[in-house]
Amino acid sequence: MWQKESTKNNTSWGKVAPWYQKIVGNDGHFYHREVILPNVLRLLNLKSEEKLVDLGCGQGVLARAIAQDIEYCGFDISSEMIKTAISLDKNLKHRYTAIDATHNILNQRADKIAIILALQNMKKPFAVIRNCKEILNLNGKLVIVLNHPAFRIPKHGDWIVKDDRQFRIVDNYMSPLEIPIESSPFDKKNNELSYSYHYPLSFYSEILFDNGFVIEKIEEWVSPKKSTGIKAGIEDKARAEIPLFMAIVASKR
Repeated sequence: MWQKESTKNNTSWGKVAPWYQKIVGNDGHFYHREVILPNVLRLLNLKSEEKLVDLGCGQGVLARAIAQDIEYCGFDISSEMIKTAISLDKNLKHRYTAIDATHNILNQRADKIAIILALQNMKKPFAVIRNCKEILNLNGKLVIVLNHPAFRIPKHGDWIVKDDRQFRIVDNYMSPLEIPIESSPFDKKNNELSYSYHYPLSFYSEILFDNGFVIEKIEEWVSPKKSTGIKAGIEDKARAEIPLFMAIVASKR
């Protein structure tokens, strides 16, 4: 059981939708454009006429990156984000539904499923993967992208510099956590909370295995950013060694 860092139970991102849209924009933030979307499209390897389900789709950034002939269904718990997605997407092959991904998603079939930086914000990830099992066609593919669970744990990881070397320190890994995330920590009037749920890598292996998935591969993605200034060398080296994101590709058997 994860350790609570807050007693609030509502994990909907409805109240932080404006903040999220400001950060992500219509085409995605820097990491969407430069790292996540190109790699997700490569891993999904979508074919013409395939059907893609996007769980925790947010405001539809993946939908706007895929080929026009792909049938797409986006699901998100936030009706505000779904409204934004619909307003930005005019493709008649695309549709969106505001629904909790842990609930039964009836009458859905998919060849591919994507969960991009969303499973870590869902309180019941086992239920989400169970739904993926029900939705996905046999031999279908599931692609999950997470903030790296070993190195990018909100409020439990940081950088330190010593002897001209930059290190990543982590004070929690094996224990599950519920971590409150503030949208505007320096603007209390407009500050809203969302929640991140940390689990170790073995947890994701277990819930996939228990639901009949086989992990095909795991990839770790680093930041392509480059620093300037006197510490650029050590910062760039650390950035190239410590991954920001982890992708899991699993198939249904």
